[in-house]
Amino acid sequence: MKFQKYQALGNDYLVLQDEATPPQPGMVRQLCHRQLGAGADGVLWPHPAAKAGEFAVRIFNPDGSEAETSGNGLRIFARYLWDCGLVAAEPFAVTTLAGVVQCQVLAGGAAVRVQLGRARFESSAIPVAGAARAVVNEPLHIAGRLLHITAVSIGNPHCVVPLARISPALARRVGPLLERHALFPQRTNVQLVRVLDAHQIQIEIWERGAGYTLASGSSSCAAAAACVRLGLCQSPLQVRMPGGLLQVEVAPDYSVTLEGPAQKVYAGVAAPGDLIAHFE
Repeated sequence: MKFQKYQALGNDYLVLQDEATPPQPGMVRQLCHRQLGAGADGVLWPHPAAKAGEFAVRIFNPDGSEAETSGNGLRIFARYLWDCGLVAAEPFAVTTLAGVVQCQVLAGGAAVRVQLGRARFESSAIPVAGAARAVVNEPLHIAGRLLHITAVSIGNPHCVVPLARISPALARRVGPLLERHALFPQRTNVQLVRVLDAHQIQIEIWERGAGYTLASGSSSCAAAAACVRLGLCQSPLQVRMPGGLLQVEVAPDYSVTLEGPAQKVYAGVAAPGDLIAHFE
C-alpha cells in the first residue's frame, strides 16, 4: 500500500495511492497508530470520480469512522493534487460526503484556499437533539460547570464554547464529554474559544474520532462563524491554534473560506496485513 504523508499546521493525514477500494476501519486504525503504523490524524482515500479531470475524496478518522469533511484534510488533498501535477493555479472542485467544495493552490504551493460552504446553526442540520431551533448561546451544564454552546455544521458537526480562559487540559477534560453528549446523536467536534480581539481568536480542539488535535480547518471555520454569529468578532478572522495560524473569511450568508499552508512530509509503503488482526 503506497501512501504520501502531509501535514497542515501539525494536523497530519495519509493520502492513499492506487487503492481501488476504500480502507476498512481496522486498516485505518493501524495506519494512523503512532507506534504501530505510520501515524496520522486521518486517512484520505482519493475516490474515483465520475469523469476524467474531476476529483473526489473520502476522509477517515483515526478510529476508523468516516468524516463528512475536513478543512485541513481538503487543503492537504488539494496540495497533493497540485504536487502530482493534476491541478494548476486555477480553482477546482472536490467532491466530499458533505458536497462539492472549491479549492485553489496559491503562491506556488505556499498556501491553499478552500471554500467549505455555508455554516448552519439549525439543530436539524448539525444535528442536535430536541426541538427545532438555532443552537446559539445555549446553556449546558457539564463537568460541574455551566457552559454556553453554539452548535454549527460545516458539513460536519461542531460545538463551539466561548470561554475567558482555555487550555489543552480543559479541552481534554471537556471535549470527550461534549463529543458524546446525548445532544449530539452523530457525536460532535468541540472547540473551546478565547476571543483576542475583533478579528482574532484562539481555539483548543477536541476532534470527533481523533481526540485532542493541534489544528483543524473545519474547527477554525466553525469557531469563526460562531463568533461572528454571537457578535464577538468580525470577518476576516485569524484563528490561532497550537499548530499555527489559519485565515477564515465569513460572508454575510455565513459561507466560510479557509486559507493556510499544507506540506508534504514523506512518501512511504505500508504492509498492514501482519498487524491488522489487532485493530479489528
